[in-house]
Amino acid sequence: MSYIGLLAMGVLVGVGASFTGLGGGFLMIPLMLLLGYSAQKAVGTSFLAIFIISMSALFAHGKLANVDYKTGFMLGLGGILGAQVGARLLTHVSTGNFKKIFACVLIGLALYLLIKK
Repeated sequence: MSYIGLLAMGVLVGVGASFTGLGGGFLMIPLMLLLGYSAQKAVGTSFLAIFIISMSALFAHGKLANVDYKTGFMLGLGGILGAQVGARLLTHVSTGNFKKIFACVLIGLALYLLIKK
């Protein structure tokens, strides 16, 4: 994909991530898998992009006073441990199985949001 295409994809993911708070991986991972990335490379690369997007979104939401810094910090500290475990688990999952797991997570999340009142 060209640099212009990647930038355009980043803009779309940035809007989606900042609007929904889902981090952008739910959009970026499927697109990168379609581009032929392995699951491991797609996840790792998306985290770099999500880091950059998240810093910008944090700045924008912070200016609007939409950030609970204490809660976010505590969740982030817990996420450090979870991220280390998750990255190591992913090394044992094939790209094909990852696609199935990722699809189930997205479907589960969608169903939850549809059913929740």
